[in-house]
Amino acid sequence: MVDPLELFREWFEAARAAGLDLPEAMTLATADANGKPSARTVLLKGADERGFAFFTNYESRKGRELTENPRAALVFHWAQEPRRQVLVTGRTERLPERESDEYYRSRPVGSRLAARASRQSSPLGDRKELEQAFAEAEAAYGDDPPRPPYWGGFLLVPETIEFWEGRENRMHDRVRYTRSDDGWKLEVLAP
Repeated sequence: MVDPLELFREWFEAARAAGLDLPEAMTLATADANGKPSARTVLLKGADERGFAFFTNYESRKGRELTENPRAALVFHWAQEPRRQVLVTGRTERLPERESDEYYRSRPVGSRLAARASRQSSPLGDRKELEQAFAEAEAAYGDDPPRPPYWGGFLLVPETIEFWEGRENRMHDRVRYTRSDDGWKLEVLAP
C-alpha cells in the first residue's frame, strides 16, 4: 500500500512542477471550545512523517482555537489539470521551540518585525497603530529581531488523509487513508 504522506509529497511536487501559484496554500479549519468553526488560508511550511507544519501567532484567533480545541482540518486545492484536492484531519500540537526558532530566523527581517509588531486578530484603532508598532519593533531590534514567545509553529498530526482527483463526467477518483494502530487503512470512496 502507498504511504499517504508519500502520495501527498508526490502530488505537492507535481503541483509545484506545474507552476501553480502557491501550491503550499491550504485552508485551515479550526473550532473554538464551543465548536464554533472558522477557516482561513495559511501556508504549509513542512510535511514529513510527523505531519503538516505551519506557523502563526499563538494569540491569534486560530492560535487560541487550536489551544482550546487541538483538532483541525487542512484542505489543499489545486485547480489546474490534473485537478486535485487533499483533505487532512487530525490533532494538533505545538512544534518544539527549537523548530519555531529555526523557521523564524529563516524569514525576511520585515516578516520577523511584523510578527513582533502585529497582535494578530486583535482590533486596531487604525492602520497607523500597526505602522507605529512596526517602527517601534524596528527601532528596538534592528535587523535581528528575536522570535516573540507568542509566535511559533503547529503540527497537524494526521488521522485521515483523503485524496480527490477530478475525472470526466464527475466520475472522480477519491480515496481515504485512516490511521490505525498497525498503519494506514485505505478506503475507496464514491465521488
